[in-house]
Amino acid sequence: MTRKLYVLNGPNLDMLGQREPELYGSATLDDVRDDCARVAGELDFDLFFAQSNAEHQIVDWLHDAFREKATVVINPAGFSFRSVPVLDALRMLEAPIVEIHITNIHARDAAHQHSLVSSVARAVIAGAGVFGYELAIRAADRLTR
Repeated sequence: MTRKLYVLNGPNLDMLGQREPELYGSATLDDVRDDCARVAGELDFDLFFAQSNAEHQIVDWLHDAFREKATVVINPAGFSFRSVPVLDALRMLEAPIVEIHITNIHARDAAHQHSLVSSVARAVIAGAGVFGYELAIRAADRLTR
């Protein structure tokens, strides 16, 4: 039986590979999507992969994930630190949530150290670069078995 997996990406991740490569590396969001599709397929997940700079769009996708009883891997990016609407939408989910950050947010400046999303995530992957997405999907697999 195929399980549904949402991999959601917040603001500015569409600029991955171009924006601050010293922090985020040279991989693009298309590269990340390809890696996620490979790992999701290997683990028998039906993947929905998306990115938005709009908070309401992330909330709408989380509502869809709720309705589909999907597991969620989320890189909330800037929504990590101030978005109560995203947090509230995540609280609705019954399936596991895995939070991913490309950088180690705990070693960054004070504005980037405390993620609201971490309070509802079953697991948090931070600082592994884009490889963190694979780790997050594998963690999601373990959490749903």
